[in-house]
Parts: sequence; C-alpha cells; structure tokens
Amino acid sequence: MESKRQQKVSRQLQRDLSGIFQRDVPHLFNGAFITVTSVRVSPDLSIARVYLSFLGTNNKDVLLDEIRDKGKVIRQHLGDRVRHQLRIVPELNFFIDDTVEYADKMDKLFSGLDIPPAPDEDDE
Repeated sequence: MESKRQQKVSRQLQRDLSGIFQRDVPHLFNGAFITVTSVRVSPDLSIARVYLSFLGTNNKDVLLDEIRDKGKVIRQHLGDRVRHQLRIVPELNFFIDDTVEYADKMDKLFSGLDIPPAPDEDDE
C-alpha cells in the first residue's frame, strides 16, 4: 500500500515524464509515440518504476533498450522539472506495460470458450 506522499510523487512523475517523452525528447526515439502508463515509487522516493506503452514502433524491446540507454538524459530533464518539489530525483527503471496485450489475449480466450447454458430450475 502506497502512502499519500508516494501517490502524489508518482502522479507528478507520470505527468512530467509524459511531457518529457512527448515534447522534450521525441527526436531521440525516431518519432515513436511513448506513453507513460504508470509510475510506482519506492517508500524512500529514491527509485521509480516507470511503465511505458509504445505506438509507432515495430520492435518494442529495441525501443525500451534505447530508452534505458538514454536514461541519464531523461533523468536530467526530469530533474529540471522537479527540482523545486523533490530533494532527490529518483533513479528511473523503465518497463514495458503489457496490460493491453494481456487484456486482448484474455478476451480472445474467453470468446473462444464454448459454455453450455445453465439447466433450468424446472428440470430438476
């Protein structure tokens, strides 16, 4: 369970990182549209797990590796934005958010099931 402070910092980091990916450094990633779906912060606010979703790219793993390689640049941009709100700029760990693909997979599985109708109560 996250504290209120963790939740506030997570929301702020999500807004700021979204702005960075969409306005400040889109040229670094060949025009791929990167969405920050969620951010989870450690209790001491020193580590942030950033979950990303990608559009406009065929190979998500290669793009994630590029983002990880340019993590220092992204963290520097983040520091410029949050320097008055946070004492320490958190270390950023990037991950692919695959919840959309997982939901699609589950929908396909459920739609493929053949469930017979429940027997009527009168038949007993």
